[in-house]
Amino acid sequence: MLCFTVNATASAQYVTGQGNDATMPLHLMKPAYVVPYGEVTPQNVKDVLDKVYNYLNAVTPMSLIDKTNQKPVNDISRADNNTIFTKGDFRLISYEWGVTYTGMLEAGAATGDKKYTTYTKDRIDFIADVVKHYQLYLQKNKGAANPVRSVIEPHALDDAGSMAAAMIKTITAGFDKKRLQPIIDNYINYIMTKEFRLSDGTLARNRPLSNTLWLDDLYMSLPALAQMGKFTGNSKYFDEAVKQYKLFAKRMFNSDNNLYMHGWVQDMEPHPQFHWARANGWAIMTKIELLDALPQEHPARNEILQMLRKHASGLAQLQDKMGFWHQLLNRNDSYLETSATAIYAYCIARAINKGWLDAKAYGPMAILAWNAVSTKVAANGQVEGVCVGTGMGFDPAFYYYRPISNFCCRTRIWPCFIGWR
Repeated sequence: MLCFTVNATASAQYVTGQGNDATMPLHLMKPAYVVPYGEVTPQNVKDVLDKVYNYLNAVTPMSLIDKTNQKPVNDISRADNNTIFTKGDFRLISYEWGVTYTGMLEAGAATGDKKYTTYTKDRIDFIADVVKHYQLYLQKNKGAANPVRSVIEPHALDDAGSMAAAMIKTITAGFDKKRLQPIIDNYINYIMTKEFRLSDGTLARNRPLSNTLWLDDLYMSLPALAQMGKFTGNSKYFDEAVKQYKLFAKRMFNSDNNLYMHGWVQDMEPHPQFHWARANGWAIMTKIELLDALPQEHPARNEILQMLRKHASGLAQLQDKMGFWHQLLNRNDSYLETSATAIYAYCIARAINKGWLDAKAYGPMAILAWNAVSTKVAANGQVEGVCVGTGMGFDPAFYYYRPISNFCCRTRIWPCFIGWR
């Protein structure tokens, strides 16, 4: 793990004291930081991870119930159009949970604690069982309601990319390839052939307006493609991922401040730019995923690396004194937001440990961010201070007034912290 040693306490903004420079050298006075400052140890990190793990493990059950009478369906072969997943605090199948499954795998690899890896493997195994049953069920009951519709028949990048990437990584962690390969192939086929695209091939949406790019979609598609390239050895997936990144970046990256705009709409002129924090998180984490997967000799690798460095530089200029980043990155009167801060801390730390960023320049940034986020993990393991799910807006108030929720799935980005290896 990345650790710097700096003594710290936390209570007030500054310290005053009696004496003068002769009786107590003033440069040795200890600041009283508002958030913890300085040293981060592996045990500190794991203590926080364990709190969140214990919460998530308790509130994401792996079971089915009959929605009409709430009775458990213990035999999957008896599941029908009245069967749903047992309700917990979060969904087992979603782009947020794809990130969580990946984060748990990273946590297991970094700590050696198998419970994190088991969390992902058990739930992916359960999902695979349910999918297999409903694929057969739907052959005789076409169009029937089912709890795995987004897996069997994806309708958006949100359905496909994050879960596909997590499943490929689960195979890499030792899961049975044969059980997941058909599901992964279906997800990747959706991204490659079925998602709406602009005339130049850019992955796009027709909401909230026609021919719209969402920065979020970088993460909802490209990591899966890059992992598929690594998994299969087929360079077409790497090339498509790089192509998409370049198409997005040329429209959405602002080279004056080294930040991305959240949304882009074809033929909108002039185009407003709102630098939403979590969307910039999806963008930087996509670059980390690409660099993790792309072969060393891939011709676009250096370009992606340089864009990572530019983006990291832009973010570094805007970190708040509390260690967080603001909901709108360049507007300091917008609130401090936890999930984006968590993503940035992970990405910067990962990049340092991979040799992509200078530890001396960026290590303090990552550690300050981790210390800040750790203060938002409540005793019960919930993560506080997270913006709820957010569409695209074209005025500042839309972003300023997005609600905060302890039950927002985006909080689950944080397990990736343990990827500091």
